[in-house]
Amino acid sequence: GLKWFAPSREDRIINLVVGSLTSLLILVTLISAFVFPQLPPKPLNIFFAVCISLSSITACILIYWYRQGDLEPKFRKLIYYILFSIIMLCICANLYFHDVGR
Repeated sequence: GLKWFAPSREDRIINLVVGSLTSLLILVTLISAFVFPQLPPKPLNIFFAVCISLSSITACILIYWYRQGDLEPKFRKLIYYILFSIIMLCICANLYFHDVGR
């Protein structure tokens, strides 16, 4: 492994904030998919939630490998890009679930 890379305190804080924000947004999106606009949930909302969940699993695996030291530090930018994409997907999904803009 590449155990030589030790993240600074600032890096750990950024990782914690970005990770927490992304996790919270994913949780809100998944709950919204099943609850809004009414019960039972729309199949398209469930499909949207499944797609976001699959993207999140990929990000979690990369983050796990990164923390184990199996990925080089250059992959941190890729992880941030994937998390940003997931955040954008969650925002898009929530706007759709709540009929914003119609």
